[in-house]
Formats: sequence, C-alpha cells, structure tokens
Amino acid sequence: MRARVLRRLHGPRTVRWRLTLLYGALFVMAGALLLTFVYLLAHTTAGVSATPGKSTQVVGGTPAVNAPTLTAVAEAARSDQLHQLVVYAVVALAVMTVASLVLGWVMAGRVLSPLRTMTASARRISADNLHARLAVPGPDDELKAMADTFDAVLARLEGAFEAQKQFVANASHELRTPLTLQQAIVDVTLADPDAAVRVLRAALARVRAAGQEQERLIEALLTLARSQRGLEAREFVDLAAVVRDRLPDAGPGDADLRVEARLESAPVHGDPQLIERLVVNLTDNAVRHNLPSAEGSWVSVWTGLDALGRPGLRIENSGPVIAADQAAGLFEPFRRLGAERVRKREGLGLGMSIVAAVVAAHGGRVWARTRPRGGLVVEVSLPRYVPVAVPVPAPAPAGVPARTRAV
Repeated sequence: MRARVLRRLHGPRTVRWRLTLLYGALFVMAGALLLTFVYLLAHTTAGVSATPGKSTQVVGGTPAVNAPTLTAVAEAARSDQLHQLVVYAVVALAVMTVASLVLGWVMAGRVLSPLRTMTASARRISADNLHARLAVPGPDDELKAMADTFDAVLARLEGAFEAQKQFVANASHELRTPLTLQQAIVDVTLADPDAAVRVLRAALARVRAAGQEQERLIEALLTLARSQRGLEAREFVDLAAVVRDRLPDAGPGDADLRVEARLESAPVHGDPQLIERLVVNLTDNAVRHNLPSAEGSWVSVWTGLDALGRPGLRIENSGPVIAADQAAGLFEPFRRLGAERVRKREGLGLGMSIVAAVVAAHGGRVWARTRPRGGLVVEVSLPRYVPVAVPVPAPAPAGVPARTRAV
C-alpha cells in the first residue's frame, strides 16, 4: 500500500493521472482568463462611474463636498471593492480547481474503464487460447474500433498459428516417412546374415533413393522459406526465355504427350532463380498430374502481356476431373488432390505452395481453375515491368551531362 501511494505521489505515470492534470490545467487557465476579463471589466466600469462632472453640489451657496475629496473617496471605495473581488475570485478559483481535479479524476476513470477491461482481457489471451476475443460492446466509437481491430489481429494470428502447426505436422510426417523406410530396409537386410551382394546393393540403392527424397524435400522447404522472406535483389527476367528453356518434356513412355507453346516476351523485374523455380514447378505439375499418353494428354503454355501491360504466364493441361471448390486448396503446403489415373505419382506436395510464395514475393497474383472435362488452368500475373534509368559514363565534352540508358 505504501509503495503504491509513493508511486502515485512520485508523478503522473498513468493516463488517468495525465488526463486529470490536463483537465485541471485547462480549467485553471480558463478560470484565470475569465477572472482577468471580469477584473478589467469591473475596473473600467468603476473608473467611468467615479469620474467627477463639472458641476458641484451647493447647499446654501456653499459647496457641500469638495470635488477632489469626492474623487478620493470614490477611488478608495473602488479599490477596496476590486481588492475584495480579487480575493473572492482567487478563493473561488482554488476551490473550483480542487473540484475540477476530483471531477477530472472521476471522468477520466469512466472514459478509461473500457481500456482497462480490454487490457485485462488481452492479458488473459495467450498462444493456448487465441480463439478468445475482446468483443467489446457499445457504440461504434474509437474504443470499439480499436477493440475490433485487435480482434481481427487475433483472428489472423490464430489462423497463422494453426497453419504453422499444420505445416510442421505435415513436414514432420513427410520427413519421417523416408527415415522409416530407410530403417526398415536396413533392419530387413541386417536380419539376413547370408544376404547376397545383389540383395545388399539393392538395399543400398533403396536407402539412397529415400535419402534423395529427403534432400528434395528439404530443398523445397528452403525454397519456400526463401520465397516467403521476400526478395533481396531484382533483375530483368523474360518469362518467355525461362519457359522456353524449361518446356515440359515427355518422359519414358510418354512420347505422345502434346506440348503447345505460344511464347511472347513478358519482361519481369524479379529474382531469376525464384522465377525459374516457379516455371519449373508449374510445368512439372502439368506433366505429372496428367492423363496417360494413350488417352491424348497435352500441355498448353502461354506467356505475354495482358491488356494492362502486366507480364503473365498461363499453363493448361489435360488430366483427371477436379472439383471446382478444390482449386483454391492447391496452393496449401502438402496438399495433394488424389486422382487415381495420373501420369506420375511422385511429388512432395510443396510445388504449388512455392509457386504462390514466389508470386507473392514479387507482388503478383496466381489463381487456378478447373476444366469441366478434366485438368487444370493456372494463371500467374506479375507487376508491370518499368525500366530504370541508370547513368552510363561516356566520354563527353565539358559541360555536357553523361548519358543514361534504360535497364
């Protein structure tokens, strides 16, 4: 109790104290100005009424009161009245100042009461109960707007925490599967003391394949993290050139895969490695999640500028029928849409999430839509490329500025 009293006497450390002192200071200033105005008004009025005229009261031919004497008496009475007025005014101002401080303390407490309620509720919210909300009732004023904004931030944090937990769980599962397979292969091989060299080599090959799968998964996770961190440097990249070098190729037994490409220049200001990863993931998914060659599988690729001059990439492929409401979920990590008849089964489930992260890092948009007859259409739109003028030193006569070129 004593420490609390000492803290309060030490200085205004709370908003309530500061508001109280502010209210009191404003009242004192307004009261002082008002009293000054009243004093000056009373002084002027009394001075005018006490000014003697030219006539003098005469009683029986002799003046009753001398003019200077009458002026002195009036001046003394006026000074006494003004002095009393000032004393009473100062006393009244002191009393009202104390009253204003008390009222200011009470009103500041009422105004800050919702803030104390929100503070207590916010302190009870932690990572274990992010579902809780402030839910402040009342009119739509500034305090309720602040509480609603805080609730919206909590909702986003809850979604981010849930997505992080799900991502960690999925990544742990994906990393544990190859380890479990490797351990099973090694245990089975060691259980046979008379295993032939051919069996040992086959076991080592399977262990190596599982290790390569882990390496690909870790590389994909690092790429995803790098994309979500943002861009450190930007360079000129032509989407058409990148796609031309990474056009989907038919694999063994897929000679009937038909690839259609219409590649127009699409300049982008971004990270070349991330742009290449975006193209590789989209083209690989277009080939992997497709129909068998005997059923007329095809992939269509387009690059160019849209009506607003923004560079874009569109990849369309044949494939199994996908429900329209499942297209948005393709960009979630470790999300695989199960179709029984696809070209290939391997995949980490991170390709489309990496695409979404790369596009977001470049400030663009990506969306997918399903085809009624089967397959998928993925479109990428990136910000418009604006050349930057960079000064290029060139020999020039004295007084002539150096030339610039656009990059």
